[in-house]
Amino acid sequence: MSAADRDHWDRRYADGGMAPVGELDPPPAFAEFVDLLPSSGSALDVACGRGRSTVWLARRGLDTRGVDVSPIAIGFARNLAEAEGLAERCRFDVVDLDGGLPDGPPVDLILCHLFRDPRLDGAMKARLTPGGVLAVAVLSEVGAGPGRFRAPPGELCAAFGDLELLAHEESDGIARLLGRADG
Repeated sequence: MSAADRDHWDRRYADGGMAPVGELDPPPAFAEFVDLLPSSGSALDVACGRGRSTVWLARRGLDTRGVDVSPIAIGFARNLAEAEGLAERCRFDVVDLDGGLPDGPPVDLILCHLFRDPRLDGAMKARLTPGGVLAVAVLSEVGAGPGRFRAPPGELCAAFGDLELLAHEESDGIARLLGRADG
């Protein structure tokens, strides 16, 4: 990622501050699918931002790792985990995803909420444990029209069609998919 892009995200997170303590909710795109997400094991939150989803997953019972390009966001995420009493279940790292997913063991859940880099598709699928769940939500052209960061119709199903499809929807500018690895 370019220095300008990293600076953009640092400024955006600095302006937003730390996520509010005591207000942990599932990521909005997956709120109705909470029962399909594991509540034990391990999770990787790709482009975790301020860590709200990562810490929510830890509260659910998962050992979590959140990665993001912004050191400011990662600092807020660590502080949130500490404030929520979940620091021992959460690990956060500054990672430039242009270089791929960071090394690590297979996980039971990969969450990727409102970040899209098709270069990571294969690595995310390969990182799942047998029976592991992938939850991806991205900006979509469906119901919103084309845009630089919007996925065209059907892109998630094409990318992750070899997983067992648990849920999929494209509407109102958001595409979301939950899929389970063989196992």
